[in-house]
Amino acid sequence: MSDDETVLEVDSEPELETELEVVTGEVVYAQELLPTYQAIAEGESVATVEKAEFNGLKDSLHFNDGKRRIDFVLVYEDEDKKDFEKRHTFQRKKRRREYFEASLMKMGMELEATPSVVDDKVIFVKVHMPWDVLCTYAEVLHIKMPIELNDLASKTLPFNWFTKYFYPSRDLISDETEYFTAPFAKDRLEHFYIKDKDEFFTPSMRGRMAYYILSRAPYEVRGKTKKFGISKLLDGGVYKAAYPLHDCRFNVKSTEESCPNERYLLYKEWAHPKNFYKMQPLDLIRKYYGEKIGIYFAWLGFYTGMLALAAVVGLGCFIYGYKTQETSTWSKEVCDPLIGGRIFMCPQCDRECTYWRLNSTCEASKKLCIFDNYGTLVFAVFMSIWVTLFLEFWKRYQAELEYEWDTVEFLDQEEPPRPEYEAKCIHERINPITKTTEKVPYTACGKCIRISFGIGTVLFWILLIVASVVGVIVYRLAVFFSFSAKLRQDLKQLEPLREYVTPQMATSVTASIISFVVIMILNYVYERVAIWITDFELPRTKTEYENSLTLKMFLFQFVNYYSSCFYIAFFKGKIVGFPGEPVYWLGKYRNEECDPGGCLIELTTQLAVIMGGKAIWNNIQEVLVPWVKNLIFRYCTSVGSEKAIPRWEQDYQLQPVGKLGLFYEYLEMVIQFGFVTLFVASFPLAPVLALINNLFEIRVDGWKTTTQFRRVVPEKAQDIGAWQPILQGVAILAVATNAMIIAFTSDMIPRLVYYWSISVSDYEGGHGMHTMEGYINNTLSIFSINDFKNGTDPRNQPNWFKNTTTCRYRDFRHPPGHAKEYEFTMYYWHVIAAKLAFIIVVEFILAYVIPDVPVTVREQIKREKYLTQKILHEASLKLVTKRMKPMADKVFGHMAKDTEAEMETETETDIDLHM
Repeated sequence: MSDDETVLEVDSEPELETELEVVTGEVVYAQELLPTYQAIAEGESVATVEKAEFNGLKDSLHFNDGKRRIDFVLVYEDEDKKDFEKRHTFQRKKRRREYFEASLMKMGMELEATPSVVDDKVIFVKVHMPWDVLCTYAEVLHIKMPIELNDLASKTLPFNWFTKYFYPSRDLISDETEYFTAPFAKDRLEHFYIKDKDEFFTPSMRGRMAYYILSRAPYEVRGKTKKFGISKLLDGGVYKAAYPLHDCRFNVKSTEESCPNERYLLYKEWAHPKNFYKMQPLDLIRKYYGEKIGIYFAWLGFYTGMLALAAVVGLGCFIYGYKTQETSTWSKEVCDPLIGGRIFMCPQCDRECTYWRLNSTCEASKKLCIFDNYGTLVFAVFMSIWVTLFLEFWKRYQAELEYEWDTVEFLDQEEPPRPEYEAKCIHERINPITKTTEKVPYTACGKCIRISFGIGTVLFWILLIVASVVGVIVYRLAVFFSFSAKLRQDLKQLEPLREYVTPQMATSVTASIISFVVIMILNYVYERVAIWITDFELPRTKTEYENSLTLKMFLFQFVNYYSSCFYIAFFKGKIVGFPGEPVYWLGKYRNEECDPGGCLIELTTQLAVIMGGKAIWNNIQEVLVPWVKNLIFRYCTSVGSEKAIPRWEQDYQLQPVGKLGLFYEYLEMVIQFGFVTLFVASFPLAPVLALINNLFEIRVDGWKTTTQFRRVVPEKAQDIGAWQPILQGVAILAVATNAMIIAFTSDMIPRLVYYWSISVSDYEGGHGMHTMEGYINNTLSIFSINDFKNGTDPRNQPNWFKNTTTCRYRDFRHPPGHAKEYEFTMYYWHVIAAKLAFIIVVEFILAYVIPDVPVTVREQIKREKYLTQKILHEASLKLVTKRMKPMADKVFGHMAKDTEAEMETETETDIDLHM
């Protein structure tokens, strides 16, 4: 036996670490999935990895020979260098790793191991894919490669002379050459545009293909059971890390001649905070990180650009409200001592609450006018149109990116199954499309059971979240009563605080803190529940897995974040009855009424706190956490400045990329999109806050991706996945919620009804003119204090209320003594009719006016399809001709011989006859 080979031992020891075992029948890969796959029999000699010391070239991206490029890096701790008593514990890991690496080499990959410069216990295994292996898996993964230069000139914008200042430097990041592409095929190499074999497949393509093999290579064989996949080896601690290499340091150019220094360019022209005003180099982002990362930043940039228009309109609406708050007629009437000061309001709770003057809400009324004015109505209609335009224009932009990035025909069939799915394929079925036999992990009945169980679990957790919200509401009702009874008395010694710490404020603050704690706890729990349910459902591809998880997590987050806002906007203060017959929750707690300034101002405050706090917390967490972790890691593994650290070890010191990748980035932005669109009628500054946050978010995400994290494994993606229908659903809901906020939460519709239908005063020459004078008095109904039920009247009365027999409350009801005492007036039904009419919207017509795919992109797609079909058709003809030629030559050769023989026979016959 040679020195570089060893005998594979069959492990008979019990499991020493916990992991997901694959104990279903034999796993056999189809050749179209792993064409180079060959199992290593038990007891067969396997080659060990070639070892080499670090050659001192810290910027090198190659093996020690300087020729073979490093496509992936695996990191582990050498068990032989551990303490003697612990070696036996790690022998299983060592055998699994040796089998795994031997499997990779048998598949055609080349490996080289180098010890760490910092810690000699840590070993780095560099992985290289030779040309033949690259060609094989490029065909397996349907990777599109260039076949001909794109002869369709792109449009030049008339304002390029101005917009060039907002683009990255073209001297550093030049425009990429555009090609027509086709799926790679090994037997048609002559038709592809190959200048240099080493540069034909980009590093991101090579990393994607390497990870495809690593995720399917076996690491243990026991009879008919095969265990495989780098992800399980990472979970089991066999390897400490696995990642593709960055091409250089982010702030220093590489000295290696063949290095493109794309990471350095991305940092200098994109990820650096000073570039916040510049457009993103999306082609370079996609080239370096893959289409999945590229499409995220494209969407985030497009969303931020569209927010600029909404922010301008929202800011204008806010300024209008701020300027008119002092001149508002209804605000003046509330603050007027002769009007608001003489209107005595009914208590808002039983026994402990007392009567109060309307002008005590003067400041709240002025603040309400900032957000609840005619400009708000215009802004709500504008945002309903904006959200529709945003989605339709994004579809067009996404179609352009699909063409430019060769993902137009990216189908589910092209995406390989997940290794976890393949491992459990033990049932056979007939494929309904191809009519061929294929293996699946569950029967039709089993799939139905898994989906039903998943849906049931999701509904249970959503109901649990709703129950927690109801619990907080009950807390608010109970505590408001308690604070109303004791808070004022407890604060007698703190006179300055008495005017500010009101029962309403104390209730809202404590309820918000409890809600925050509940949200954080539930976030932690149902995140793991969602992952567990999705794993149980066992989706076929990674895209299906992420889409399923995305839907579950968004449903949880939607209920968690928005439930309190929906309660304030549409339920609080809506079903309260009137002072003589209040509505009670659970037969005990009197339903909560709106603040003296109205529920809209409370909804505005809630949104401002949540949006602002969430944005600040997320950005601090995204910047500080990875930076501090990397700082601590570098400090703990610091070496002398005289030692050069190789490229692969520099990347190892960075933070690993999470398994869910961009999921949390999308989730954060979609939740923000919901705040911006669902409740924007109550908070016109929401787009402004979102715009400011996103300008930082783009650079923060780019900075941490480029500088603080290891290079992600490039992935193919056609669009933003399940987030697209989620955004569509939020947009549809946003149109309805904004209309309902204007109709039911705001006082806008009652004001308009009063202005156009009721208020006509005779002045200025006797001409009747519409006015808002008297609106406050018209919206307050009268209640007789003698009609309080037993035990519900106030315990104490202010001195100024001693000789008064009535109080006022917000509603449209007939006064006491009327034939329809305390019943709704006709004005109430007019207002309701106006509210319902307002809710009917027609913005969805825009969805059918704007085409999803621009005409120019359609033409380019047709042109590429034509060229591809032409080239492939010609190639097929050449291949058929090449294969048929030997047969044709053979046939024609026999025919020629037969003809010659016949001619000779005829000649001999003629000679005989002549003789």
